[in-house]
Amino acid sequence: MKSPRPGGTENISVSMPSELLGALRTRTGKRGVSAYVTAAVRHQLAMDGLAEIVAAYEAEHEPLSEAEVQAAQSELFGDAPAPYAANDSAA
Repeated sequence: MKSPRPGGTENISVSMPSELLGALRTRTGKRGVSAYVTAAVRHQLAMDGLAEIVAAYEAEHEPLSEAEVQAAQSELFGDAPAPYAANDSAA
């Protein structure tokens, strides 16, 4: 059994398309890959949590209207375009 690394981290192996890995290394350098991937996973887990909250709300009430979705996006992102379309299913 592996002993835990300092800070509670573990090494893992992840497969991804070569062009994606190349873009990642270009952006981060070899030493920044772990931090970048960690931030991306944290972000995705937060988005998944929000999606679960919305699904639970809509199951109990009714689907959110387009106006409600736009108001929430405006509150979260201001005037910047939302990073995800309201009907984006590529999560």
